[in-house]
Parts: sequence; structure tokens; C-alpha cells
Amino acid sequence: MSISSEHKPLGKQVTGSLHTLSPIVELNVGGEMYTTTLSTLKKHPGSKLAEMFTGQPKLRTDSEGRFFIDRPGTYFKYILEYLRSNQVPTQCIQDVYKEALFYDIEPLIKQLEDSPQIFGELVARKQFLARVPNYSENIELMIRIARAEAVASRRSSVIVCVVRTEEDAARCQDALNSLDMDKKSVVKFGPWKAAPSISDLLDCIQMDVEAKGYKVSFQPHIAEKGFRFKSHDFYKFLFTWW
Repeated sequence: MSISSEHKPLGKQVTGSLHTLSPIVELNVGGEMYTTTLSTLKKHPGSKLAEMFTGQPKLRTDSEGRFFIDRPGTYFKYILEYLRSNQVPTQCIQDVYKEALFYDIEPLIKQLEDSPQIFGELVARKQFLARVPNYSENIELMIRIARAEAVASRRSSVIVCVVRTEEDAARCQDALNSLDMDKKSVVKFGPWKAAPSISDLLDCIQMDVEAKGYKVSFQPHIAEKGFRFKSHDFYKFLFTWW
């Protein structure tokens, strides 16, 4: 039995010009099937999506001959809807924003960045955290400490010192100098010059640790005997493993 030339195995590349293709295009985006037109996909000529379907393509096809894009297919429907009708999605904003960035669809990117969800993250929260010295590095340090203490344990804890001002930083350092560092590892956040409070920063730390897949909570750290500090500067982040 002969096999139709249009039945292309997954992984085969299309080498001919897209000018010879039907204006109707079938897509397989991460396992989700879509049918649209070349003109829709090429609506924004400067986008990565348009380039995929312009000139000499380097696109793979699935076993049914559909063009295959190895991206989350769930959110591609929102990308298509925008290309078809200029309708900006109101659901899954963060995920659609990531896809808009990948496909480099500038008008959609800009409109999503004006949405409350993205604006709040990019302009408010991220700009605040950019003013907290070594914030990202300290998040990674917290995780490394927690993982190191997780051996044969259900939970592990990390002590965090949050310093809002230079005065707080000096007080924290005095407390750390009185601490037996062989017994505790303390991660220091701050100081910073921005409106958000210590409570806001603690919420950000929890949010960003949880975004990495960890289950974490926090509470004020209770002073141990011989550890001289004001307890409201120190917090215990508790990682739960199982």
C-alpha cells in the first residue's frame, strides 16, 4: 500500500515556499489543533509568528501534515482571537502575556501590559523588588538552605531578617553577631527606599517562593535564649515537603 505524500511524519520539515500553500492553515500547537488562515497568522509582519509562515519556512509537521508549534496550546486560542478580532483576552492574562512575548506580537504585548494584572506585576511589584538589594539571590539562598535542612524531615525552616532602614540593618547585624552561626543561617532582606512595608515584602517573598513550586508559610521568629534582637525584625519561613 502506498503512503500519501501529504501524510508527513512528525519531525519532517517543510522546505517549500509557503506561497504555494493553501490560504487555510492547520496547526498543532502543543497538542491542541487549530485551523486559521495565513493572513491571520501574518497579520503583524514583524512578529515571530508571522516569520514562521513567511518565505522559506523551517516548520515541522505532525503525522497529519499540520504545522507543529511546540508551545502551550491552551493559550494559543487567545492569541488567535486577538489576531482575528483585536479582542484582548480577559482570562489567563499572565500565561497569554508569556505567549505574546514568545510570538513577539507587539500590539498585544503593549495592551496586556496596560491590564491591571500585568501592570501591577511589572510596574508596581517588580519595581519595588528591584529596590531591595539582592532580592532574587536571597530567594535562591533561602531555597538552598531549606533543601539542605530537608533530609529525613517533613519540614525545614529558614530565618529571615527584614530590615526596612539603615538603622534596622545595623540592629540586625548586631543580632547576627550574637548568634551562633553553626546553628542558624539567616537571610537578610533590605534595606530599601520605597513605600511598601515589611509586611508587603514578606508577602512578596512567600509569593515568589511558592511560584517556584514550594509550599511555604511564615511567622514571627521567637527569640531563643542568648539571641539578642527585637523579634519583629526576624521571621521564620517554614517549608513543608510532604
